[in-house]
Amino acid sequence: MNDSMKEFNWNARVYYEDTDAGGVVYHARYLAFYERARTEMLRDLGISQHKLLQENIAFVVKKMDINYHLPARLDDLLTVTCKVDQIRKASIFFKQTIINQDKQVVSSANVIIACVDISKMKPCGLPKSLVLEFI
Repeated sequence: MNDSMKEFNWNARVYYEDTDAGGVVYHARYLAFYERARTEMLRDLGISQHKLLQENIAFVVKKMDINYHLPARLDDLLTVTCKVDQIRKASIFFKQTIINQDKQVVSSANVIIACVDISKMKPCGLPKSLVLEFI
């Protein structure tokens, strides 16, 4: 891991729609928190997914391993961290965590995002300008 690779933090509030009947965040909602944090990381770096789509470039989740450590609950303020762990020719490996307002790790995930040419739905190389933003 290159220590110079950037880490990004994004805050999210747990809403009623995120929870089950017991007020605990439903397990699939963590996917949305992780996805939104990665999207906001790109936005913060000045990378427009809309512009990439116009160039037939998109990102897809290739693999995701999630661990649930503690339940997040209604009204919790969460911090979702994104750190680029590794960059390959056509993929980015992220380490992500969700931390609650008490600084406790609620969930952690390892995510592999593949870069694809959407006209062919085949892997393609990451744009060099994007790679430079991550290091």
